[in-house]
Amino acid sequence: MTDDQLHPHVRGRGMASARSRARLIDRLRRLGAARERVLQAMANTPRHLFVDEAMSSRAYDDTELPIGHGQTISQPYIVAQMTDLLLGDGEPPENVLEIGTGSGYQAAVLAQLVANIYTVERIPALYRLARRRLAHLGYRNVRVRQAQDDVLGLPGYGPFDAILVTAGAEALPESLYTQMGEDARMIIPVGQDGQQQLMIVRRSGDQFLQEALEAVSFVPLIGS
Repeated sequence: MTDDQLHPHVRGRGMASARSRARLIDRLRRLGAARERVLQAMANTPRHLFVDEAMSSRAYDDTELPIGHGQTISQPYIVAQMTDLLLGDGEPPENVLEIGTGSGYQAAVLAQLVANIYTVERIPALYRLARRRLAHLGYRNVRVRQAQDDVLGLPGYGPFDAILVTAGAEALPESLYTQMGEDARMIIPVGQDGQQQLMIVRRSGDQFLQEALEAVSFVPLIGS
């Protein structure tokens, strides 16, 4: 399948997309959204290939956009921030679990920064499209899985060095704690709709240390 077949609306937009992407990265850099390694990965990721045709002209706006089925592609600032938090200050995690594949954009950014990613999507149409898109674009270290009913995450594949949740849980899902390896971290939005906070959970032995960060807004996490 060619680029034109997968994304017919992007034909002839290469230079315009590159300029728009550069402006977005400059904006994120001025805002202090993330460290340079994250911004460079985002600069290398064609966000216009992860949105629908009707939204392609807004692909490099710093805003979330609808991707169908009541889901969104996250605001680039939030993608940068969550990715930066996931990586931490030391060596990047090797095995990462993402819950909520969506369009596949977040996984594409992470694929340039960590060794292996498992990403789980509950909505069949989004799962199929993201799997095809990521494979076509050459992200060989991303494994896309369809979520199973009443199962959160991928308990049979862990433990993971880091977990990134891209939907809002009403409360911290303790079922994910068992999927965190020693010294692992989890980045997750938590709270009722309209009152969510971005949180980081760090595992230290049998303890799970929680830190609330800033207010955010995400679609609900199903099954939490």
